[in-house]
Amino acid sequence: MTTALRWFKSTYSDDEGGQCLEAAYTWTKSSYSSDQGGACLEVAATPHAIHIRDSKNPEAAPTLRLSPATWDEFTSSLK
Repeated sequence: MTTALRWFKSTYSDDEGGQCLEAAYTWTKSSYSSDQGGACLEVAATPHAIHIRDSKNPEAAPTLRLSPATWDEFTSSLK
């Protein structure tokens, strides 16, 4: 499991400062992930969205965002 927070700057941020916002997500890596790579993902849950990214490219911004209800439906269908 990833314990460090990953910070993302607002799209309105620039190099000159200003009133910008950064958000942090706590990422959880799939139990199927390993040091050898593979097709795995990481998930960060927030109150209004579940963020999903490729574990092989953690520096990229999240590429998929689901509502908590949709995530619950998806994970329930896997059981």
